[in-house]
Amino acid sequence: MNRRGFLWKLGGGLGGIALADLLSREGLLAGTIPGTGLHHPAKAKRVVQLFMSGAASQVDTFDYKPLLIERAGQAFDPGEKVELFQSDPGFVMKSPWEWKQRGECGKWVSDLVPHIASCADEIAFFHSMISKSNVHGPATFMQATGFVLPGFPSMGSWVSYGLGSLNEDLPTFVVLPDSRGFAPNGPKNWSSGFLPASHQGTMIYPNAERPIADLYPPEESFVTEEVDREGLALLANLNKEHEASHPGDSRLEARIKSYELAAKLQLSAPEALDLTGESEATRKLYGLDEEPTAEFGRNCLVARRLLERGVRFVQVWSGADNGHPRRNWDSHENLAKDHGDMAASMDKPTAALIKDLKSRGMLEDTIVIWTTEFGRMPCSQGSAGRDHNPFTFTSWAAGGGFKGGVSHGASDEWSYKAVENPMYCYDLHATVLHLLGIDHERLTFRHNGIDRRLTDVHGHVIREALA
Repeated sequence: MNRRGFLWKLGGGLGGIALADLLSREGLLAGTIPGTGLHHPAKAKRVVQLFMSGAASQVDTFDYKPLLIERAGQAFDPGEKVELFQSDPGFVMKSPWEWKQRGECGKWVSDLVPHIASCADEIAFFHSMISKSNVHGPATFMQATGFVLPGFPSMGSWVSYGLGSLNEDLPTFVVLPDSRGFAPNGPKNWSSGFLPASHQGTMIYPNAERPIADLYPPEESFVTEEVDREGLALLANLNKEHEASHPGDSRLEARIKSYELAAKLQLSAPEALDLTGESEATRKLYGLDEEPTAEFGRNCLVARRLLERGVRFVQVWSGADNGHPRRNWDSHENLAKDHGDMAASMDKPTAALIKDLKSRGMLEDTIVIWTTEFGRMPCSQGSAGRDHNPFTFTSWAAGGGFKGGVSHGASDEWSYKAVENPMYCYDLHATVLHLLGIDHERLTFRHNGIDRRLTDVHGHVIREALA
């Protein structure tokens, strides 16, 4: 049997799995539009989330506060006790970067991110985001899963569970980590939690020699294509027998599906990850020809290629775990240097992704989310750093039904606390699901006697930010 015939035979079990999956959702997605699984017409089909690990500073990027410039160097006194993570309040610290009004909307954006600034008319800014924790691990969990505790499904897993696949030859949910290391919590940030294990994120390292771990046998291995086929067929039979004796264990079903998907990925992944067919203009747009932007640029370009081939949710990470020198956005010591380095790698590729999606007609039904776990303080830590600020920070979204060139919510005059339309990740998650055609209150999964959902018992659709 040739490889194509083997894959066809191997894929024969997918129909039964898909039927079982659909039947399991029957009660959960009752009232959906017939034939679609949606609660209402969708404006978006897919999502890419750009996660700035370490806490990108809102007061140095998108939340313009003239008072910080006016009172720079003075004691920071917002009229109440200031809670900080690991320091005492220093002086009022203006941004090391200048601010300019951008686009037709006139949005004030810092020179730290000039390329994103050029896309201001496409972006809806959310300036009153709040986190329930000022510790990186729990706060990262909150933005990724909606909960500060481990064990809950990630947003990408919920989207995979609720909408299913657009291309059975590729994963539904893909994660592109920073090659320097994982963010706090590591792969738990893209775990499927208590959802069926098949909905967890699939890690891909586009810059690595082997972008997907264990997809092929080692080069020095004795394994041939024929041996590989026979081994996979044997594993499939053994796994199905094992699954039959352990009903209700989704890990076994996920194992079977992973082998089936791996066989398909051996054919689909090389083409999806191969950038040789991209034009020189596109490669330069993403900054692949420049050292600072090469990695994040490649990840963003691969994200676009995956999205246009049917991947539902792609998560791209900027920043690794803590270390010295800093390799994430956690700029306690020297914000100008550390944020400068991080933005130099992220800014151009992010703008390129928006512009590229728009030029291909994909931005209309693709949501681009830019977020971080919390913000940073308007006062100094030491002489040149900023401490954690969970009381207000900025996220933004573009495309997929979001209105461009608008700002929702506001922080106080210092960018210390949210004061107008304060919002949590629940509201942003509810809005993204709404644009995907899902009512966030009706996408649930019964776990330990509770109907769990991405937004817990919270969340409101931000209708003012919808086109």
